[in-house]
Amino acid sequence: MKLRKKDPWKSASEYSKDLSGLTINLLVEDIKRSIHFLQKIIKAKIIYQDPDFAAIEGFGSRWCIHSYHTYDNHPYINIIKSSKPKGLGIELRVIGCDPDKAEERARKENYIILSTSTDKAHGMRECYIVDHDGFCWVPCKKI
Repeated sequence: MKLRKKDPWKSASEYSKDLSGLTINLLVEDIKRSIHFLQKIIKAKIIYQDPDFAAIEGFGSRWCIHSYHTYDNHPYINIIKSSKPKGLGIELRVIGCDPDKAEERARKENYIILSTSTDKAHGMRECYIVDHDGFCWVPCKKI
């Protein structure tokens, strides 16, 4: 059941025409809490938000988040609600997001730091941060 009371800035079909390549749609429990993480820790730009959905841009990519309640009539929702943690085995790598600064911001807000900022043999400096929904974000930059 959608909570939005007005028309979105774009229709879903219009927005989908703007996307290409691999896109990510994260299903989250609380849109506001997820937006807070994406703005404050990852430093992503929120293009649009309402109680059901948010469109995000950052570091050359676009992605979106949907609230659980938008999937109430979808068969996937039962799996999503019963699984913890979310996105197990997926790293949401944000290349160009300074890992040291993201880690510092995440520590100040008590997010879980799985791995501190470290230079890796594959030529990236990266850290691993878990958000409130259990998604593993990896701010990283080329070294």
